Parts: sequence; C-alpha cells; structure tokens
Amino acid sequence: MARVKTQTSADPAATGDDAPNPIWFKPVMFGFMLIGLVWIIVFYLSNGAYPVPALDSWNILVGFGIMLVGFLMTTRWR
Repeated sequence: MARVKTQTSADPAATGDDAPNPIWFKPVMFGFMLIGLVWIIVFYLSNGAYPVPALDSWNILVGFGIMLVGFLMTTRWR
C-alpha cells in the first residue's frame, strides 16, 4: 500500500522567532523611515512653518522619532 503524506498545520522550523515577517512589514518599516526624513526636510525647507508650527524645533525630534521606529523595526526583519 502507498503511504499518504499528511500535511502538518505548522512547520516547526518556521514558528516563533524564526517565522518570516508578514508581507506588510517591509513597506511599513521603510515607510516610517521615509516619512521621518520627509518630516525633517519639510521643516527645514519651510523655515519652521511646516509640518506643525506649534512644535517649533521639536519637529526635528518628531521626525527622528518616526525614523527611529523604522530603524527599530529593522531589528525584527527576517
């Protein structure tokens, strides 16, 4: 008789920390980095008038914070 190979529900090699990232992970990661960069560029080109005038120089920190989220996501990229 021929044996039928049954398919398991989860591959033990691809579970936990070794699992690949979802398809949305890379676009979101690079998106955060680009949005932070654009935030800072807009701040400098507009002489502080944009993106949020009330934040004044704190706009730089906001831009770097957004970029930092993207860079932190690179540590989980598989």
